[in-house]
Order: sequence, then C-alpha cells, then structure tokens
Amino acid sequence: MHTLDGVTRSDQNRALGLSTFAFTACFAVWTIFSIIGVRIKQELGLSEAQFGLLVATPILTGSVTRLFLGVWTEKYGGRIVFSAQMLLTALATWMLTLASTYTMYLVAALGIGLAGGSFIIGVAYVSRWYDAGHQGAALGIFGAGNVGAAVTKFVAPFVMVAYGWHGVAYVWAAALALIGIAFFIFAKDDPALVERRAKSMRAPSLAEQFAPLKNLQVWRFSLYYFFTFGGFVALALWLPHYLIDVYGVDVKTAGMAAASFSLSASLFRAYGGHLSDKFGARTVLYWTFGFSLLFLFMLSYPPTDYIVQGKDGAIAFSTELDFWPFIAILFGLGFFMSLGKAAVYKHVPVYYPHHVGAVGGLVGMIGGLGGFVMPIIFGAALDLTGIYTSCFVILFALVAIMLTWMHLSVRAMERSALSRELDSLPTVPELQEVHIPGRTEMPRVLDHWQPEDEAFWAEKGRKVARRNLWISIPALLLAFSVWMVWSMVVARLPAIGFDFTTGQLFWLAALPGLSGATLRIFYSFMVPIFGGRLWTTLSTASLLLPAMGIGYAVQNPDTPYLIFLTLALLCGFGGGNFASSMANIAYFFPKAEKGNALALNAGLGNLGVSVMQFLVPIVITAGVFGALGGAPQTLSDGGELWMQNAGFVWVPFILLATAAAWLGMNDIADAKASFREQAIIFSRTHNWLMCILYTGTFGSFIGYSAGFPLLTKLAFPEVNALQYVFLGPLVGALSRAGTGWVSDRFGGGRVTFWTFAGMLIAVFGVIASLGAGSFAGFFAAFMALFFLTGVGNASTFQMIPAIMGREVPRLMPELEGQALRRQSERESAAIIAFTSAIAAYGAFFIPKAYGTSIAMTGSPVGALWGFLIFYAICLVITWAFYTRRGGLLYDLERAGKPAALSPKPV
Repeated sequence: MHTLDGVTRSDQNRALGLSTFAFTACFAVWTIFSIIGVRIKQELGLSEAQFGLLVATPILTGSVTRLFLGVWTEKYGGRIVFSAQMLLTALATWMLTLASTYTMYLVAALGIGLAGGSFIIGVAYVSRWYDAGHQGAALGIFGAGNVGAAVTKFVAPFVMVAYGWHGVAYVWAAALALIGIAFFIFAKDDPALVERRAKSMRAPSLAEQFAPLKNLQVWRFSLYYFFTFGGFVALALWLPHYLIDVYGVDVKTAGMAAASFSLSASLFRAYGGHLSDKFGARTVLYWTFGFSLLFLFMLSYPPTDYIVQGKDGAIAFSTELDFWPFIAILFGLGFFMSLGKAAVYKHVPVYYPHHVGAVGGLVGMIGGLGGFVMPIIFGAALDLTGIYTSCFVILFALVAIMLTWMHLSVRAMERSALSRELDSLPTVPELQEVHIPGRTEMPRVLDHWQPEDEAFWAEKGRKVARRNLWISIPALLLAFSVWMVWSMVVARLPAIGFDFTTGQLFWLAALPGLSGATLRIFYSFMVPIFGGRLWTTLSTASLLLPAMGIGYAVQNPDTPYLIFLTLALLCGFGGGNFASSMANIAYFFPKAEKGNALALNAGLGNLGVSVMQFLVPIVITAGVFGALGGAPQTLSDGGELWMQNAGFVWVPFILLATAAAWLGMNDIADAKASFREQAIIFSRTHNWLMCILYTGTFGSFIGYSAGFPLLTKLAFPEVNALQYVFLGPLVGALSRAGTGWVSDRFGGGRVTFWTFAGMLIAVFGVIASLGAGSFAGFFAAFMALFFLTGVGNASTFQMIPAIMGREVPRLMPELEGQALRRQSERESAAIIAFTSAIAAYGAFFIPKAYGTSIAMTGSPVGALWGFLIFYAICLVITWAFYTRRGGLLYDLERAGKPAALSPKPV
C-alpha cells in the first residue's frame, strides 16, 4: 500500500473539496431529466414507456461505466479521468439541446449518463489521500455530493420557468465544463500515482484489479449499496409521480417534497462517514437497516378501511398517512439511507485497499443499477397490484433480506475468529480506537494563537483559520443577500398592488443601507467583546427577522408603509454583519495572507448581492413553499408572483449557516478586548483617512448595488433591468475575491491609486451614456465601475495592516514583542471593521442622491458629478499620504516587498 508521507492537510483538503464540488455538479447533471424530462415528454408526445426509458438511460449508463471508470482511475489517476469525464458529460448535455428526434435524445442521454460514473472516480481518488482512520469521514463528505439531485430539483424548475428547458441544459453544461477545467488545473495527482511513477512501477493489470470480484463479500457490499444508493435514486425519480397521483399536489409542490428527501439522503452522508470512523461502519449499517425497516413499514401501509364488530354494533374507522407525516417519515428514511451509503464505502478501502477502483466500481455499478431497475419494478408492481405503496413494500423486503444476510455473515465471522484467527482480521474500525485525545477534538477557545509563527501556522494554524473563513463566507453571503433584498423587492411592489410613490420606494431601497452602516459602528467592536464564534452565530440568526417579516408583509397590499420602513431598517442587520465578520477573520491570518483572506471573505460575501438579484426574480415566479408560503399576488396583466419568496427563500440557509457558525467556529483568547481598549483607533489619523478611501470603494459598490436596479428601470424603461442588474454586484464581488493577491504583490496603496483613476473615467462614461441614451454604454460603464470597486475594496483593506504595522511602533514605542504584535493586530482589526461601517453609508447616500437629483433636476446626472468629485478627492488623499515619494507606504511597496509583509514588531 502507498504511504502518505509528504501529504499535507492542505493537500487533503484540496483533493476532498475539489472532488466533492465536482461530484455535486455531476450528480446535478445526472438527474437533470427528473425536471426537464416532463417538458421534453410534452414536446415529443412520448408514451409512458418511452418517457421511462429516456429518464432511465442516464442512470443505466452512469451505473455501468462506474466499473470501467474505477479501473481507469486506478491506472491513470483521478485528476485526468475526472476532468475528461466532466468535459465529455458537459458536451453531451449541450448536445441534448440540438436533438430533434427521440433517438437523438436517447443518444444524448447515454452521454449524460457519464455524470453518474463520477462517483467511483472520486472514491478512488479521495481514498488515496487519507489513512484508514479518516477515510470514512472523507468519503462521507465526498458522497454528500449526492445533494446535486436536490440542487437540480430545487433550482431547475425555476430556471426552466424563466428560460425554458434548453436554458437548464445550457447552464448545467457550461457549469460542468468550467468545473472540469478548474479541476484539471487545481487538482493534484494522488500520492499513489506519484509514488508509482517515481518508482517506475507498472500499473496493475485488469486481471489483478478484478481479482477480488470473485469474493462473495464484495457482492454483499454491492447489495447494501443497491438499497442505500439505488433505492435513493429510484425514489428520487419515482416520488414526484407518486405524490401527484396519491396526494393530488401540483408538480412544483411534488418537486419540492421530493427534493427534501434527496436533501436528507445526500447531505448527511458526510455525517455517516464521521459516525463510521467513530463507531464502525458495521454499527452504522445496523442502524440504517433497522430504522429503514421501521420507516418502510409505516410507508408501506396503504390507506385501509376497517369494520370491527363491537358490543353495540359495527365500528368503522380508517387509517391513512397524510401528506406532511409522509414527508417527515420520508425525510427520516433519507437520513438513514444517507448514513448507510457512507458506511458501505467505508468498508471498501479498509478491506480492499489495493482494489478500491475495481471493488468500488462494482459496488457503485450495482447501486446505480438499482436506480435503473427499481423504478421499472415499482411501475410493474403498481400495474399488478394497483396499490401505490407497493414500492415501499418491495424496499421493506429488500432491507429485511440484507439485514438478515449481514447479521448471519457477521456471526459467522465472529465464530471463526474465536481463536488465533482473530489476529488475521483486517483492522476494521470496529476493532480499533479512532479518537486521539488532543488531536481529534475541536476546542472552542484558542488560548494559543500565533499565526506569524511559521511552524505553528503550518502545523495547526492554517487549518483552523481556513475552517473559520469558509464558515464565515456563506454566513456573510446570506447577510448581504438579506441586506440588499429591498433593491429587488421595491421594484415590484407597485406591480402587486402597493401604491407607493417613487420617493417612498427610494427610501425603502436606501434605509437598509442607513441602518446597516449605523449597526456596523457597533458591530465593529463586538467580536473582541463577545468572541467571533458567539457573535457570528447571533448576528447570522438575527437575519431571520427581516427575511420572515418581508415574506409575510408583501402578501397583503394593505400592509402599512410604516411596517415596510421597519422591515427595511431590520435588513440592516445583514449590513452590520460585515464589520464583525471582517474583524473576526482578520485575527486568524498572518500578515502575509491577511489581504487575500479578507478579500475572499469580503468578495465572496459581497457575492450575496448578485446571488440575491439573480435568485429573487426566479423564486418569485413559483410557489416554492406550497401552502406554507401563502397565495400568490395577482399582477395587473393577470400573471402571478410569489413575492413572499424573496424573504422566505433565505430562511433554511440562514438556519444552516447559524448552526455551522456555532458548531464549527472558534474564539481567539488574545482577541478579547473591551470597548475602551479598541476606542484608541478614534485618535488615529489613518483610521479616518481610510474611512474616506473605503467609502470611495466599498461605499460605491454597495450604493451602486442598491440603486442600480431602480436607476436602470427609470433611465431605460424599455429594458427589462431585472435580467441584467445582478451582473454588476457579481462582477464587483468576484473582482474583490480574485484580486486580493494583486495588492499583496504590488502594494495596496498603488492599486488603490490606479483604481480611483479608473473610477473617474468610468463615471464620465456613465454620464456620457445617459446623455446619449445608450443603454449599452451605460451598462458597460457601470460594469467597469463595479469591477474597479471590487479591486479597490481588496486593496484598501490590504493597506490597513501595513499602515498600522508601521504606525503602532512609532506611536507606542514602550510596547515590545508579543504586546506590540497584539496591539497592531487589534487596531488593524478595529479599523477594518470601523471603516467598513462608515463606508456602508454609501448604501444609503447613493440611492438617496439619485432620488434627490431626479427630484431637483429630472436626471440622476447631478448625483454622478458629485460622485466624480469625491473620487478625485480620494485619489489625492491616496497619493499625498501613502504612494508619493516620502509617503507612508512608498518604501514598502517600491522595495519589491508585498505591503502586507510589514516588518515584524520586536
């Protein structure tokens, strides 16, 4: 077996993260017919048999190809096989849109089936990066990519409503192709392949790889997976049809209910891997089969009428499982199937470490064939018996057989191992202690945190810091989504019956920015007082108030304007989160990586604005939450909108992010400080200068994001602005996340200077385009502005640690060593948070400036001239204080050293 010498935690995280993301995308493509197949059936006029064959074809090919893809992965490595498989699948998905006959659709479906083979590629690839004590958790996390089925069921219906089924295919194909390319670029060859090449060892032959398949044990594992995975796929395909026929719900409700099962049967797979490592895969399978028997018995019982002869005559009653209890039981079944899938694949690398590809391929193939065969069996059973619950009876019988077989096999092994044969058994998790005190537990408070210590950072610091960063990012993304949701809602309020004036609408768009900016001032100091973990949890949970409030308020046109003003102010909770989030993440990273870490946190967090502006127009077109979400609002043209979904859609994600923050984040003991200790920044000149500069960058980004939809709608009423406005925040967020390294490389001051120069030119372009009535010029100039604000957001925050690294030793010469380091970091974090608070007022002033300019002059051009003058002032400040010869950062940035690498305090 290959060794793991030289494999770092970073290498493992890279392999696992990339593989899980790729598998999620592949699974979403693999189940694409569960949504678009309905529309294709209508277009082609297919019979039930033809439709069944079309939907099942990808499942069949995805299952059969797993055996060969697993072998090829063992031979050629997961990096090349995974990338090639994704690109070929993307091509087949795109070709689906070119099909015109049923035969052509079947051919394209064969190619799409390659997506299903991705599972065994990832299993063989990921397992080589981990030792036996951690393979279960790793493969469980990877297997959670099954959630791609829920992604398709949740997202595809809305994309299909907005852009047709061709749009779904185009989006899924493009995304998969990009992910395939990214995987090839960023993934590494697994250590076994590297070791084999280094030693010039030949790859195992097909005969050697297939040798274990003669063992009955392999086929028993395959049967387990036939239920846990095959049953999951079969039910995911069967349930929409079942729910519509049995409960009479519409296709959207059926799709969402089926998606809840897919979610539970996928997401908890990672937890199943953890449990398999801790308690043993065999124990987890006992739990899976035992609880599955119970749930399947409840689901199998058909609606039945009873007549009992009592002492006073016949007593009649009936039993029937209602819709919501059915969904709850189904969710529980999916949970245990999810655990079982992880447990099955925990066995494979433990028992067959040299044949993961072949054995895992066979197990995966049999499981995939279950997803192909069982829907056919379900249909045949329904035709023969006429009982809808017959599908669950079949699964009940299958689980009973598996549980009996497994138990008898375990008992036989135990009887044969009563003597010295016990020593020859493989070191399966049931026979060893996995928990390692001091290493596997996760302390909540970090008493020792020295990110500038290279040894500490490499051994422990980087791992902890990145975990906190990647929990912080989605929480911040949701905060931005809720903060800016009014920018989309206000544009549709008049259409659903709310009689508000233009001025009132601009106030609703502007107030979240005002309250968010004000809250940031207080949030700036909360992390050192309460701790990053607790405060992130509380601040994320607070987003539930405006999200749910909006969902209820927009359903009644008689809702008072005062209620909307209150909800707009409450949306400021999302804006306040940015200050505390950035201050918290700043404590975790060393100066050399702080710029990029803050850029990722802020940039991907800012992406919430674009996500919101893209998602809201889609989810308001359908009753996503069924009866729970309320009735739609009728438009003047007779159409319908579910405007409440603009708020409700964030609720489940907020709950998940809150739980992740509480369970996964840490507090840093050294970061604790009182408000008085932090208030020293108010005496720092550079604190106020950076407030001005960051207002020019982030204030512009958030202000333009808030006012862009309504400004575009007013300036170019003939353009459907809601289809395009999400691109601006998207460009700004991605440029921030992707350009942090530029400031680390060339210096934040220099980048900030040229950013403001570019923004001056871009504002001229907006003014000229409005004068000429050119939407193309207006849109292009604004895209340039959004891009530049993102670059400037990253560069200004990169400047702050470098500035304070020079200023604190000068201002407080009595401090030395660790005390000086802590003071510099404390002031840097506080200034980062406080400047973000002041800059956030841009979300209020920019939309309000548009409204005032339009009211006074009939045009927004006056406001734009004011912005241009402000950028000129920022340009001068950057040059005079930081980048000119003799400026604070001139020597640091011109000497060829990254500005973040300021001299360590001594």
